[in-house]
Amino acid sequence: MIKKLIALAAAAVGLHGGAVAQETIKIGLMPIDAGPMVVYNNYTMQPAELAVETFNAQGGALGRKYELVVQAHAGPPAAAIAAATKLVQQGGVSFLNGIATSAIASAISPKLSGLNAIYFDTGSSLEELTGKNCQPNYFRTSASDGILFNMIREAVKDGKIKTWNMLVADYSAGHQHAKHFASLVQELGGSVQTTLFAPLSTTDFGSHIAQLNSKPADGLAVFIIGAGSVALAKQQQQFGLFSKYKQVMSWYFANDMTLPAMGDTLNGVFSVMSYAWDMPGDKNAAFVKAFEEKFKRKPTFGDADNYAAYELLHAAILKAKSTDVDKVRAALSGLKVSTVLGNVEMRAADHQLVRPMVLAQVLPTKDGKSMMGLRFVEPAQKVTPPPSGECKF
Repeated sequence: MIKKLIALAAAAVGLHGGAVAQETIKIGLMPIDAGPMVVYNNYTMQPAELAVETFNAQGGALGRKYELVVQAHAGPPAAAIAAATKLVQQGGVSFLNGIATSAIASAISPKLSGLNAIYFDTGSSLEELTGKNCQPNYFRTSASDGILFNMIREAVKDGKIKTWNMLVADYSAGHQHAKHFASLVQELGGSVQTTLFAPLSTTDFGSHIAQLNSKPADGLAVFIIGAGSVALAKQQQQFGLFSKYKQVMSWYFANDMTLPAMGDTLNGVFSVMSYAWDMPGDKNAAFVKAFEEKFKRKPTFGDADNYAAYELLHAAILKAKSTDVDKVRAALSGLKVSTVLGNVEMRAADHQLVRPMVLAQVLPTKDGKSMMGLRFVEPAQKVTPPPSGECKF
């Protein structure tokens, strides 16, 4: 699919020459084509395809159609910077999106002003990106750690689970998450007994499972992402790990993107997420219908977070009546718009999207598989902390 899109973009340029660069509004897409994050490619590519198709069917913006320009990279921050630079300098792109770990987003963000480009971060959660390290051309539609842990507080605040163990991805966001969760548990009168970190490349969790099995707490909190999440799901079932806990709480470990590959290994696990396909709202209903018709599956939180970024860009271009980066940035700052996520606001103070969150639970289905079942939706105002005050544009 990546090669197909690149070929289509190249063919369009070849057929129409420089006119295409003038006539289309180019969006640069940066999927990862190697390593554990490859599993998320469709959830970046497909919502981008649908958004461009939908907006173009409506006439595009300012009398111009949208065009996707794709530049894949291997995953390291330096490779992501190279991809972004190539898209801007050779592809004529002003607006960027792609799979973003906190490391990738942290590397790209300070380069944006020099590139004269706007970047939509649809995946990372590191608070510094909308705090002390904020940048004027960086906008985040995914949930920050502050939003995420306010939602987790809502999910565990009944206080029935007093002792916890944690299994967390060993990278910058994972360490921040572990720190946040331990603080939250202490605030609610509980404690964390054991915290284990696993590298993003981990595919054998045997030693981690053995350690957790030896001394289970009341609850287990899990933040493992990428291909490793599927391996963990299957391996823990072999050893009965999750069944030893009264509650297993995850954020993004149990999710609708990787669940099909996990089978029935996670039934009963709770998960804090940014979106569920059965959220209320006419825009979401229309999105789910169009997405399912085109891709023969229901949209996941990754699809929705990415699609919402294009909704914001489209609305900002219309508001600015221009594709000039400075004017679109000004239009995005403080923008309030109805999206597939619901009514959202791109906060002017730090460029963090103020958006609702959901709690879901993995439930068995009649065919022996599993599905994410929506438990409740919390409104944006309830789970979004105020700006840190450290962000100075």
